[in-house]
Amino acid sequence: MKEKKVKPMTMDIGISDADRKKIAEGLSALLADSYTLYLMTHNFHWNVTGPQFNSLHNMFMTQYTEQWNALDIVAERIRALGFPAPGTYKEFVKLASIKEVEGVPKATEMIRHLVAAQEATARTARKLFPVVDDANDQPTADVLTQRIDVHEKTAWMLRSLLEE
Repeated sequence: MKEKKVKPMTMDIGISDADRKKIAEGLSALLADSYTLYLMTHNFHWNVTGPQFNSLHNMFMTQYTEQWNALDIVAERIRALGFPAPGTYKEFVKLASIKEVEGVPKATEMIRHLVAAQEATARTARKLFPVVDDANDQPTADVLTQRIDVHEKTAWMLRSLLEE
């Protein structure tokens, strides 16, 4: 099936079509990383075992619930810029910097994978800042700032579990 070329909607919000396109592409990568992180966290919630079962099971649920709610915020910002949000596994795999985890790792390895995925998602968001700043796009900057804060804080909390 041939892919359709996506043209930006005609709009004048003070951000050029070219900048809106670059920002939407960056947000699409963030959405893909965010969805992949959400799915990984939910998978680990279902499958965690061991002495830390209860605390990790509950922590992962809190994390995937927050991530699920954030997906809508990122996708709706893409739409507000006039572009379609990616929404299939095929698109997410192509756009994400996070690779899926195969099998069911032990609890400590789950934590390590989640730290790496949280950090990767923060890096994806941070990479978009220069484009957003140049375009004077404060709403997207606000979304990025909020997401980076959550991912860095969550990575720190998870890393704390790995300390002896």
